[in-house]
Amino acid sequence: MDGDDWLARRFDANRRHLRAVAYRMLGSASEAEDAVQETWLKLNRSGSQELENLGGWLTTVLARVCLDMLRTRRSRREEPLAAAPDAPGDGSLEDDLTLADATGPALLAVLEMLAPGERVAFVLHDMFDLSFQEVARILDCTPAAARQLASRGRRRVRGTQAAAADISVHRELVSAFLAASRDGDFERLIAVLSPEVVLRADEAALRAAAARPGQAPALAAEIRGASRVANAFKGRAQGAAPALIDGDAGAVWAVRGRVLAAFVFAIGRDTIAGIDIIMDPVRLAELDVEMD
Repeated sequence: MDGDDWLARRFDANRRHLRAVAYRMLGSASEAEDAVQETWLKLNRSGSQELENLGGWLTTVLARVCLDMLRTRRSRREEPLAAAPDAPGDGSLEDDLTLADATGPALLAVLEMLAPGERVAFVLHDMFDLSFQEVARILDCTPAAARQLASRGRRRVRGTQAAAADISVHRELVSAFLAASRDGDFERLIAVLSPEVVLRADEAALRAAAARPGQAPALAAEIRGASRVANAFKGRAQGAAPALIDGDAGAVWAVRGRVLAAFVFAIGRDTIAGIDIIMDPVRLAELDVEMD
């Protein structure tokens, strides 16, 4: 096998991932395929066959191609894509349907509202788990700036999605939950929790709870069911205060203005469907928090 064939095979092994990244960034299957093709041309022109991390190199090049396309689109003041953009069409039917369903026209419509840098940072970090160091290299900025861009994009995405449900209703539910928790009122806690509510805690929160038995909620990595979650919080949350987290209702525990724990709520129609307790400093830094 000559060098060109070997390189083409390696590129084809990454093509599915590249199409997924480009589709989420651009919202158009035809533009995504153009971006993937341009990435192949850049690889072919580079003549490099000794890249240790070809997948990372390809993602970086593709992201920069997509960023240029987004900036060009914005400078031409193009209209947003239609509510049902063309889905990918040159892979397997199963892959195409999975990708289109996972992205969804509603999310794509929201992503269209983001500035190019916000969209790239949000997609790469939140959807594809690239570190802010990697995103910063792509956007030619500092990791802190990349984190801020992703945070703004995340806030706008969640804020737009939450607007239809009325954030004020969410805040009332969170406040009712905190009050019932502080008062130790099991029945009031049950009233604001979905029967299938799920409580999750990160490793830092688990360690903190174990170090403060009787003061912090009795936690596990995951607790399911309204009764168990209500028992975990009964008589707790004494220091928690309402806050906006990424544009939606939440709560924080802060000391002298420094957020030490965040309570991120998933709200159903009229009850709390999920609670994530976050104490890991890296994850906390990624949240956009507005304390009351």
